[in-house]
Amino acid sequence: MKFHYLASLAMLPLMAHAIEPGPSSPQQAETENWLALQQSGRVASSTPQKTTPAEREQALQRLLDSNKHPIPEFFDQKVGGNTK
Repeated sequence: MKFHYLASLAMLPLMAHAIEPGPSSPQQAETENWLALQQSGRVASSTPQKTTPAEREQALQRLLDSNKHPIPEFFDQKVGGNTK
């Protein structure tokens, strides 16, 4: 039992080298570029976005009002129409 455990631990670095780095498709590369731009903040706006106290109050009220409706245990499938 210990041998299998130790052998699998010894092979972990070899398995990590088997994974190819980089994007697997052009769409993935584009997505990774967008995520990197968002994370770095290099292209962020120099104008900070501010909300007024009235807008903050309305947003908070919408959030509080959304809790007034209980979540049903089951949804009636026939109410929403067809899925065709």
